Amino acid sequence: MKIKSIQSHILRVPLGDKVFYSSQARFPERNSYLVRIETDCGLVGLGEGGQYGPPEPVAACVDAVLAPKLIGRDPTEPVRIWDELYNFSRDFGQKGTYVEAISALDIALWDIAGQAVGLPVSKMLGGRFRDKVKAYATGCYYPESFGDLPAILRELEREASEYRDVGFNFLKVKIGLLDLKQDAERLRVIRETIGPDIGILVDANHAYSAASAIRMGRLMEFLDVRLFEEPVVPEDRDGYRRVRQENPIPIAGGECEFTRYGFRDLIGGGCVDIAQPDLAVCGGFTAFTQILALANAHGVTIIPHVWGSGIAVAAALQAIAVIPPIPHTANPVPLLNEPVVEFDRKHNPLRDELLERNFVLEDGHLAIPDGPGLGIKVHETALARFAAN
Repeated sequence: MKIKSIQSHILRVPLGDKVFYSSQARFPERNSYLVRIETDCGLVGLGEGGQYGPPEPVAACVDAVLAPKLIGRDPTEPVRIWDELYNFSRDFGQKGTYVEAISALDIALWDIAGQAVGLPVSKMLGGRFRDKVKAYATGCYYPESFGDLPAILRELEREASEYRDVGFNFLKVKIGLLDLKQDAERLRVIRETIGPDIGILVDANHAYSAASAIRMGRLMEFLDVRLFEEPVVPEDRDGYRRVRQENPIPIAGGECEFTRYGFRDLIGGGCVDIAQPDLAVCGGFTAFTQILALANAHGVTIIPHVWGSGIAVAAALQAIAVIPPIPHTANPVPLLNEPVVEFDRKHNPLRDELLERNFVLEDGHLAIPDGPGLGIKVHETALARFAAN
């Protein structure tokens, strides 16, 4: 079996009146990069990258540089191909766009490899510890009118109650756009709305200095916040270590980190309690298995970050299936030593309409696809509707 063709798709959906903010930016659209690899025997693999910034640079890397190196290659050798592509581009692409491009290609190659032998990627990676995974809702972003705190608090009550009522046991809230006391007030209202049993996670998207992150952690402690994601900028390893040492909440990070080399320093440097590689960013399944081994050796929990289309969700679920309880226990508890999956709840047609069979929350869980490869199929009509190229 040989690779016959590689096709790039830039996906873009304007959000209209559903625009939202994180601490860093306004989100007027959902966009991503999808790659489709076709073999000479008819198998087609899907991969995703280019989620954080414009997808066009990732498409250019694939189309102009990497894809020509893969035509005619055996697609069932994703680890070998990953190593060759990274070694080729490491002098100019150790992080960022080139690794995102390699991530998309790697996911698609593993998809083909699984289809070739009739097994899910998780089986190809060594076997499943679970067939479904507890999901947490990512929501409670900031609206356009983020300066109107009373209106924000009313909307938070409504949104948080919806997540509670549909069965989520964990809710991740965005912080960092307002001052510390205002964001603490947002969290207080959410806690009162959802009650004491639903876990609150927070994500600052690196909005703070180490000093302000420590202060925010102390303000949040009485609200039983279970995770503090990206408190400082990803380059500030000393800041990560200081926040981890001096604030009372477990620290998470890694969505902006790349390959085993970046996570070697993040995990080995004592920066995080929870590492968050994104399959469509960090290097795909090949890099993920290496990052998982690093985390396991250091006693660090792995909870993959998920942001993108249904393809990214499927890749994350296949990866989560192979994560052992860290540390081992006979009764794994979600978030403590059992992984959970991020299920962003803001409007995203790329996630909710792109696949023939989209992901649905059932009893607080997402099922891990058990078909060969990623276990998904793209809805061709939806792909044509979202394609910007």
